[in-house]
Amino acid sequence: MTDASAVQLSFPQPDIALITFDDPEKGANILSRGVMDQFAAHLDTLSKRTDLVGLVVGSAKPGVFIAGADIREFVSATANTKAQTAATSNRGRELFQRIGQLPFPSVAAINGLCLGGGAELAVWCDRRLMTNDAKSQIGFPEVKLGIFPGWGGTARVPRIVGLGNAVELITSGESIGSLAAVRMGLITDVVPADRLLESAIALVRAETKSGDYRKDRERWHGPIVMSPTEFAFLEATATAVIMQQTKGQYPAPMAALKLMLATSSLDATAASEREAAGVAELFGSPVSQALINVFFLTDRNKKDLGIDNRSVTPRSIKSVGVVGAGIMGSGIAAACLKRELMVSLADARPAALTAGVRTAIEEAAFDKATRGPTTERVLKLAPLMNEIVDEQEFSRCDLVIEAIVENEAIKREFHSRVEALLPATATLASNTSAISIGRLAEGLKRPENFCGIHFFNPVRKMALVEVIRAPQTSDETVATAVAFAKGLGKNPIVVNDGPGFLVNRLLSPYMNETLALLTQGIPIKAVDGAAKAFGMPMGPITLCDVVGLDTSLFAGRVMAEAYPDRFLSSPLMEALVKAGRLGQKSGAGFFVYRDKSGRGDPDPAFDAILAPLITNPQTMDAETLTLRMFLPMVLEATRILQEKKVRDPRDVDLGLIFGVGFPPFKGGLLFWADTIGTPKIVELLKPFESLGERYRPTPLLLELAAAGRRFYDLNTTR
Repeated sequence: MTDASAVQLSFPQPDIALITFDDPEKGANILSRGVMDQFAAHLDTLSKRTDLVGLVVGSAKPGVFIAGADIREFVSATANTKAQTAATSNRGRELFQRIGQLPFPSVAAINGLCLGGGAELAVWCDRRLMTNDAKSQIGFPEVKLGIFPGWGGTARVPRIVGLGNAVELITSGESIGSLAAVRMGLITDVVPADRLLESAIALVRAETKSGDYRKDRERWHGPIVMSPTEFAFLEATATAVIMQQTKGQYPAPMAALKLMLATSSLDATAASEREAAGVAELFGSPVSQALINVFFLTDRNKKDLGIDNRSVTPRSIKSVGVVGAGIMGSGIAAACLKRELMVSLADARPAALTAGVRTAIEEAAFDKATRGPTTERVLKLAPLMNEIVDEQEFSRCDLVIEAIVENEAIKREFHSRVEALLPATATLASNTSAISIGRLAEGLKRPENFCGIHFFNPVRKMALVEVIRAPQTSDETVATAVAFAKGLGKNPIVVNDGPGFLVNRLLSPYMNETLALLTQGIPIKAVDGAAKAFGMPMGPITLCDVVGLDTSLFAGRVMAEAYPDRFLSSPLMEALVKAGRLGQKSGAGFFVYRDKSGRGDPDPAFDAILAPLITNPQTMDAETLTLRMFLPMVLEATRILQEKKVRDPRDVDLGLIFGVGFPPFKGGLLFWADTIGTPKIVELLKPFESLGERYRPTPLLLELAAAGRRFYDLNTTR
């Protein structure tokens, strides 16, 4: 139940009203039904006043204006009819529209995040001020939930900033900072946070005197004036950009574009009514439900401590040591440096260390606006970077992450040597992607302080971090690693130790089946094409070449050794590596790479290697190829759940979405499986049972299918 004080009305000056959002029950202001009702009641009060000259709308929460609508209420309304959904949308818009019907000007005073419904409320105000704080962002992320703004955003924004700017802002779902918003015309001005209210009141009085807000109210209500040539150019270019970005698999951006183009000739009220009808068409669709599930996956991850014992407190991490200055080590160092942690980087190779330090600083100081490191950031961050030549300096670190060669003996020797230098409260971790954390912990004096912290390459782009828990690892160490990863802006999942951990273990059956299909005579184009049509960012064959065939061969051997009943080392992979074809890095793998574009071309030399390995050639349609590649992943996920390698099935979905790019519009591997239904999956497996254990239903799958239950019914953490 929302507290009655979630929206407060006050009067900082006798003739100036201030509506302040500050829900005491939440860390961020959310526009729930209760909050909207309170806001409506305050507008009722103000509409009756004849002694006021203006309204300011603000927030008392630091770093947040309004974070959007209540997504949980969205979910509860998915069973509504289209007419009910459209009516709900219209009610929200009509409420916000009342702001512009007040007999005095209104100013949204924005300090922090202003997203979704919060941004729509702001654009219905006559003017908007924003603080110059880096956290101040405004945006309309609704397309990331499979819908588009439904409280008048698609009608109001184009009339304020122009149709072209609105299309870019709404169809991308990306937020922009205060300076970009001012340049676009979405924000009136940027002011210091400590002068926000003062500046808003001054702007109200200036508008009262000039009356300009009345002219804008009239102009922003009418149709958009645009030449036919400009209109046609915008339609063509925006359509091309959206299709290139979405591959036609995310309907909302294109629907938003078509809506804004179609309603540009209408007045704002008529355009808003069309908007409500459009939202109703998208709301509750399979894609929207899947994307909302992804929202909940990330929301749960933000709150999850990684352990069930909530009385445990993570150790503080202020100084991080990173050993290994290669691609992974320098990337980890850059991620830490970007968050202004003290970083000590070491490498046995002096030249690699020097290059790694430079790379880490430049990457941490990178600025999107300038597309390069800024001098100001470099000067600020460089003193935080320590180039270690004496391992004794690790004694000052709260956490040391080892990212050296994937050799168990070398890693163990290093861990024992460095552990002796660390304080008893320090955490020691390995970035290994394959070696058992439990085995690496053997021989350590404080194995309870040791874990795996597995980053994915490239660190700057990949949001996932696997925190690997060995049998000896303490809750405190796990909680510390999870908190550290979140502090870097990552999404950590906790995995109990085992071959392949989570992501590589689930990726292995996908890759294993891909290689088997090639040796059955299925063309590369058909295999990669089926995976991309399913929604994967690239085909599995292309992925092998990007990762490196030697790396893939090593991972395959690890899995074949651990699970010989369902994983076999591929003779094709062995032959390619033996021939020196290691993928992009060697210029040839499954494809040949003739230039620096990274695009692979078919290669007759590969065909010659493959030909003798093809047995019993077959043909398969795209649907069969899809099932062949993804059903083994589902089965491996059930084994992971049976073995309790993760605490919750949602960790599987989060790991695959952020670790390998499993299509978000399918909601995650197990969410996708739940949309099919466990009984149906058992039926789909039957034609493939002759292929062996890797297609045999597991006890968990059979149990769920018999009861008609879903994988998500196994949720254990709330």
